[in-house]
Amino acid sequence: MLKSLTATTVLAGALCASSVLANPYEPYEGTTLVVNFPAHPHYNAVMQVLPEFTAQTGIEVEVDMLPYLDMRERQTLELALDEGAYDLIAYVVFSKADYVYADQILNLAPFFMNPRLADPNYDAEDLIDGYVQNIGVAGGERGYLPGPTGSLFGLPFGSETSVLYYRTDIFEKHGLDVPETYNELLTLACQIPELEPGMGGVASRAASGHQAAHAFLLHLAPLGGRVFGEGWEPTINSPEGVAAAEALRRIVECGPAGSSAFGPAEAANAFAQGQAAMFLDSIAFAADFQDPSRSTVVGNVGYAMHPMGVQRASQTGGFGLAIPRNAEHPEAAFLLMQWLTSREGDLAVAMAGGNPSRFSTYADPGLNALYPWSATFGEALQYADPDWRPIIPAWGRINADIGTTMSQVLTEGLDIQAALDGIAERTRALMEAEGYYIWQ
Repeated sequence: MLKSLTATTVLAGALCASSVLANPYEPYEGTTLVVNFPAHPHYNAVMQVLPEFTAQTGIEVEVDMLPYLDMRERQTLELALDEGAYDLIAYVVFSKADYVYADQILNLAPFFMNPRLADPNYDAEDLIDGYVQNIGVAGGERGYLPGPTGSLFGLPFGSETSVLYYRTDIFEKHGLDVPETYNELLTLACQIPELEPGMGGVASRAASGHQAAHAFLLHLAPLGGRVFGEGWEPTINSPEGVAAAEALRRIVECGPAGSSAFGPAEAANAFAQGQAAMFLDSIAFAADFQDPSRSTVVGNVGYAMHPMGVQRASQTGGFGLAIPRNAEHPEAAFLLMQWLTSREGDLAVAMAGGNPSRFSTYADPGLNALYPWSATFGEALQYADPDWRPIIPAWGRINADIGTTMSQVLTEGLDIQAALDGIAERTRALMEAEGYYIWQ
């Protein structure tokens, strides 16, 4: 009840402030937008504030909410039609390359150039730049990052970064310092089981496939590595890549029982049930650890930035909003996108339990009173790395190879250097087949 009341208060203030101005929504009153959202906690929060959008604008919103994988499959079908079902879609970051490359989502420049549509108080500088670069921009450096030829195709909404959760009671009991560096993290990872028999050091995803790849990449960027170097030459088998794989193996070996089969939900649950003293993963899990129906560690959870290796580099990912090229009502869809990601809209969704897309939202005193981890998460986002994994059309196949091979390292004892050399060799062959070396 507190969340919804707070969100409504935020939007009511925005409504009062705008009531004395001309109504830019008037031409679109009575329009019904059909939008496609994932079944996800952020978008559950969005559902609480959408009625205020309709109240302010007269634009109705019909939501088709689907599980993530079903959402992607449905979008793949709908975006290929001459007349699609959706006016606005939420897409997972992996889809950016596919949708832009296939010319299936609209460049947002014409909308932001239109004085009848673009809110002059939108304050795009306040958007978390790592999110915008990772989720919204394509066509620049390497094809998926900003640069002189880059364009904006989406806005971050329901985005995530990585942070370290830790058990304050366990750390206080043993006089432990919260790890600031990877050396400190890896030392504590295996010290905790000695201090607290039966408890793992760090809960981590590690299951074969995408989860093992994600876990490896989570350590690669902070330790100074990249999947590719100059000219798209694979560098995953560099000394930095080896260090990242060794870090993951150490974390899994000293983690809770069954760690090598954990997905994100299993790893989070292990931490929530007191089976690990630390959890390095997405900000999306914070609220669950304070829910007594899901967590046995309520009141004993601290929050810290992703530890530093040779640099700070937390992950970027999650969801963005885009307008399909075949949308029936693209201008009204832009107004909804702009409203949801505005200062007022972003704060309202955050107060209802969503993930902020703006630095100002994370700094808001009201949000910090409701969700005390917000300030730490905002600080961590100063170091969000938009290039921690390459968002290119071939990435799905490369990611799958990394995940399968890394699982063999964790469960079958495959030599790390040999494993990474194999990934690099197969990746280069794939990139050559995709035409990445034709200009060399």
